[in-house]
Amino acid sequence: MIYVQSTTAPSQWTSFDWWPPIGWWPEAARDLLVPGPSASATFVLPPTPASVHSARSFTVGTLTGWGLAELIDNMELVVSELATNALRHGLHLTESRGECPVHMSLVRRGPLVTSAFTDPGASVPVLRYPGPLDTGGLGLHIVESLSLRWGWSALAPHGKIVWAVLS
Repeated sequence: MIYVQSTTAPSQWTSFDWWPPIGWWPEAARDLLVPGPSASATFVLPPTPASVHSARSFTVGTLTGWGLAELIDNMELVVSELATNALRHGLHLTESRGECPVHMSLVRRGPLVTSAFTDPGASVPVLRYPGPLDTGGLGLHIVESLSLRWGWSALAPHGKIVWAVLS
């Protein structure tokens, strides 16, 4: 499902109903804001491996529609990593996968775009330093290297939102 935000949302969100309200921006990245057009679009990711590809396709279509094609390559990588983490770690320990989907939102504020993922998981995203023979663990390093800023916040009563801002 794809949702385009056109109304304001409540001030407290849960992992079940988070949609970015008009003007939403991560608190920890408010100092990056510059004047310009605002827009947002949200996509619900089913708990399947194909969802990562769908998230990338949604990103390409949305950024193209917003006239921000120069962000596509880097945003696709960031979205791939955040979607994979949300599906792998955010749903991994929850018993009711179908009832608590992963929501992906792209939020534009001028030349900046935030990619935000909500999931019902309690695990905190942490930069890992994998060994030379480890096959994974570099995803958040990719996010950190491509974004102006990234972070996460807890959602009530459980779950989290993980976001990254690109320019």
